[in-house]
Amino acid sequence: MENRTFYNEILTEHNVRPAHKHALENADFSLEGVNPSCGDDIVLNLKIENGVIVDGAFEGDGCAISQASADIMLDLVIGRTKEEALRLSDVFRRMIQGAAGDEEIEELEEAGALRDVSRMPARVKCAVLGWHTMDEILRNLDNAAKKR
Repeated sequence: MENRTFYNEILTEHNVRPAHKHALENADFSLEGVNPSCGDDIVLNLKIENGVIVDGAFEGDGCAISQASADIMLDLVIGRTKEEALRLSDVFRRMIQGAAGDEEIEELEEAGALRDVSRMPARVKCAVLGWHTMDEILRNLDNAAKKR
Protein backbone atom coordinates (compact mmCIF):
# COMPACT_ATOMS: atom_id res chain seq x y z
CA MET A 1 0.00 0.00 0.00
CA GLU A 2 2.89 2.36 0.76
CA ASN A 3 4.27 1.97 -2.78
CA ARG A 4 0.84 2.75 -4.23
CA THR A 5 0.61 5.93 -2.13
CA PHE A 6 4.12 6.98 -3.25
CA TYR A 7 3.17 6.31 -6.88
CA ASN A 8 0.00 8.40 -6.55
CA GLU A 9 1.80 11.29 -4.85
CA ILE A 10 4.58 11.44 -7.43
CA LEU A 11 2.18 11.11 -10.34
CA THR A 12 -0.20 13.74 -8.95
CA GLU A 13 2.57 16.23 -8.17
CA HIS A 14 4.11 16.03 -11.65
CA ASN A 15 0.72 16.11 -13.34
CA VAL A 16 -0.76 19.03 -11.37
CA ARG A 17 2.44 21.10 -11.05
CA PRO A 18 4.76 20.07 -13.89
CA ALA A 19 8.04 21.95 -13.76
CA HIS A 20 8.80 21.42 -17.44
CA LYS A 21 5.44 21.94 -19.16
CA HIS A 22 5.96 25.25 -20.95
CA ALA A 23 7.35 26.73 -24.13
CA LEU A 24 11.14 26.56 -24.41
CA GLU A 25 12.69 29.57 -26.05
CA ASN A 26 15.69 28.79 -28.23
CA ALA A 27 15.18 25.02 -28.22
CA ASP A 28 17.61 23.26 -30.52
CA PHE A 29 15.38 20.27 -31.26
CA SER A 30 11.64 19.77 -31.22
CA LEU A 31 9.61 16.65 -31.95
CA GLU A 32 5.95 15.73 -31.58
CA GLY A 33 5.04 12.45 -29.95
CA VAL A 34 1.53 11.04 -30.31
CA ASN A 35 -0.23 8.10 -28.70
CA PRO A 36 -3.32 7.69 -30.90
CA SER A 37 -4.78 4.93 -28.72
CA CYS A 38 -5.65 7.38 -25.93
CA GLY A 39 -5.06 10.82 -27.44
CA ASP A 40 -1.79 11.77 -25.72
CA ASP A 41 0.01 14.40 -27.78
CA ILE A 42 3.20 16.15 -26.66
CA VAL A 43 5.84 18.28 -28.30
CA LEU A 44 9.22 17.74 -26.67
CA ASN A 45 11.77 20.54 -26.93
CA LEU A 46 15.42 20.08 -26.00
CA LYS A 47 18.38 22.43 -25.80
CA ILE A 48 21.60 20.47 -26.28
CA GLU A 49 25.11 21.88 -26.00
CA ASN A 50 28.28 19.83 -26.49
CA GLY A 51 26.32 16.59 -26.20
CA VAL A 52 24.64 17.59 -22.91
CA ILE A 53 20.93 18.22 -22.46
CA VAL A 54 21.07 21.66 -20.85
CA ASP A 55 17.33 22.34 -20.86
CA GLY A 56 14.08 20.74 -21.89
CA ALA A 57 10.35 21.32 -21.86
CA PHE A 58 7.18 19.87 -23.28
CA GLU A 59 3.79 21.12 -24.35
CA GLY A 60 0.63 19.28 -25.20
CA ASP A 61 -2.19 17.33 -23.66
CA GLY A 62 -2.78 13.85 -22.44
CA CYS A 63 -3.56 11.62 -19.53
CA ALA A 64 -1.96 12.06 -16.12
CA ILE A 65 0.54 9.26 -16.75
CA SER A 66 1.86 10.67 -20.04
CA GLN A 67 2.15 14.20 -18.67
CA ALA A 68 3.75 13.21 -15.37
CA SER A 69 6.13 10.76 -17.04
CA ALA A 70 7.39 13.44 -19.48
CA ASP A 71 7.93 15.88 -16.61
CA ILE A 72 9.74 13.28 -14.47
CA MET A 73 11.89 12.31 -17.47
CA LEU A 74 13.02 15.89 -17.99
CA ASP A 75 13.88 16.24 -14.28
CA LEU A 76 16.10 13.19 -14.69
CA VAL A 77 17.84 13.92 -17.99
CA ILE A 78 18.52 17.67 -17.88
CA GLY A 79 22.23 18.05 -17.16
CA ARG A 80 23.09 14.61 -18.55
CA THR A 81 24.85 13.59 -21.72
CA LYS A 82 23.04 12.10 -24.69
CA GLU A 83 24.50 8.68 -23.82
CA GLU A 84 23.39 8.88 -20.17
CA ALA A 85 19.88 9.94 -21.18
CA LEU A 86 19.59 7.09 -23.69
CA ARG A 87 20.79 4.58 -21.08
CA LEU A 88 18.25 5.85 -18.53
CA SER A 89 15.55 5.67 -21.18
CA ASP A 90 16.48 2.04 -21.84
CA VAL A 91 16.27 1.28 -18.10
CA PHE A 92 12.89 3.02 -17.92
CA ARG A 93 11.53 1.03 -20.86
CA ARG A 94 12.79 -2.24 -19.38
CA MET A 95 11.26 -1.29 -16.01
CA ILE A 96 7.89 -0.72 -17.69
CA GLN A 97 8.25 -4.14 -19.31
CA GLY A 98 9.03 -5.69 -15.92
CA ALA A 99 12.60 -6.55 -16.95
CA ALA A 100 14.78 -4.08 -14.99
CA GLY A 101 16.48 -4.92 -11.70
CA ASP A 102 16.00 -3.00 -8.46
CA GLU A 103 19.45 -1.34 -8.66
CA GLU A 104 18.72 -0.07 -12.16
CA ILE A 105 15.32 1.22 -11.10
CA GLU A 106 16.96 3.17 -8.27
CA GLU A 107 18.93 5.08 -10.92
CA LEU A 108 15.62 6.34 -12.30
CA GLU A 109 14.90 8.26 -9.09
CA GLU A 110 11.26 9.44 -9.17
CA ALA A 111 10.66 7.72 -12.51
CA GLY A 112 10.87 4.46 -10.57
CA ALA A 113 7.48 5.35 -9.08
CA LEU A 114 5.99 4.46 -12.47
CA ARG A 115 7.12 0.85 -12.07
CA ASP A 116 3.52 -0.33 -11.48
CA VAL A 117 2.54 0.75 -14.98
CA SER A 118 4.00 -2.59 -16.07
CA ARG A 119 0.84 -4.13 -14.57
CA MET A 120 -1.41 -1.86 -16.66
CA PRO A 121 -0.76 -2.80 -20.31
CA ALA A 122 -3.15 -0.17 -21.67
CA ARG A 123 -1.08 2.57 -19.96
CA VAL A 124 2.40 1.49 -21.08
CA LYS A 125 2.29 3.64 -24.24
CA CYS A 126 1.23 6.61 -22.10
CA ALA A 127 4.21 6.20 -19.77
CA VAL A 128 6.81 5.79 -22.52
CA LEU A 129 5.58 8.53 -24.89
CA GLY A 130 7.94 11.26 -23.67
CA TRP A 131 10.84 8.82 -23.36
CA HIS A 132 10.30 7.46 -26.87
CA THR A 133 10.11 11.00 -28.26
CA MET A 134 13.37 11.93 -26.50
CA ASP A 135 15.02 8.78 -27.87
CA GLU A 136 14.04 9.75 -31.41
CA ILE A 137 15.60 13.19 -30.99
CA LEU A 138 18.81 11.89 -29.40
CA ARG A 139 19.32 8.94 -31.76
CA ASN A 140 18.95 11.21 -34.77
CA LEU A 141 21.00 14.21 -33.61
CA ASP A 142 23.52 13.82 -36.38
CA ASN A 143 20.82 13.68 -39.06
CA ALA A 144 18.37 16.12 -37.48
CA ALA A 145 18.22 19.69 -38.59
CA LYS A 146 18.42 22.15 -35.75
CA LYS A 147 15.17 23.92 -35.03
CA ARG A 148 15.32 27.45 -36.35
